[in-house]
Amino acid sequence: MPEVPLDFPRQWVEFVDPADDDQLIRADLTWLTSRWTCIFGRGCKGIDADRPDAGCCVHGAHFSEKKDKKRVEKWVEKLTPDMWENYELGHKGGWTEKEDGASKTRVIDNACIFHNSEGFEGGYGCALHHLAAKEGVSFIETKPEVCWQLPLRRTYEDREYEDGTERLVVVLGEYDRRGWGEGGHDFQWYCTGNTDAHIATDPVYIGSKDEIVALIGQEAYDVLAEMCAKREALLRGNPTDAALAPHPADPVP
Repeated sequence: MPEVPLDFPRQWVEFVDPADDDQLIRADLTWLTSRWTCIFGRGCKGIDADRPDAGCCVHGAHFSEKKDKKRVEKWVEKLTPDMWENYELGHKGGWTEKEDGASKTRVIDNACIFHNSEGFEGGYGCALHHLAAKEGVSFIETKPEVCWQLPLRRTYEDREYEDGTERLVVVLGEYDRRGWGEGGHDFQWYCTGNTDAHIATDPVYIGSKDEIVALIGQEAYDVLAEMCAKREALLRGNPTDAALAPHPADPVP
């Protein structure tokens, strides 16, 4: 389970959002062209040694805003006992709770209330994820925002130029251990910098296309995807070139 250091050379790109001239997109090409993929249920060791089976779902999910919670609430109503192991607990005691004044999904036995155990006939893992598959929609629709975004990380920066011009910078990168705050350094295992999880055939910008489009828009994604594809071509010809900043957790050719 080798995990690479948090700090290593990265290649970033920055461009004006084609859908908004007052906005810049700043993206981590090293991460987006890496071979990371979610390995939940196929090698994931989980972030908590006490609940390795729960992956990164041990703390529950904080809602980004009321709209996020209301959207998930509509889908929760579609869950049935054969799909959701904690159906009765969720309906009797509620499926949300407060933490430091913020609303989040409730935690039961050190795991999110929507986490189904490995032996549950309705399917191991997130009940809302399984619901999306059953309904024929993307899990972006059914899960809390923080859940479907991970391990992509979107942050915002305000930039003011010397001539007084201002722009919002949308930053798209890797949600590494530091993204979780101080507690992230205590995780017994984490995937984004772990070679065990860098086994995908397709790079992140393709495998997580739907999520990236939801985060930055289709027009910006199209520009970014073209840049990623060109970088991939360079990497194929020079796979160990340090100047191209390949992700160190990716397989070595």
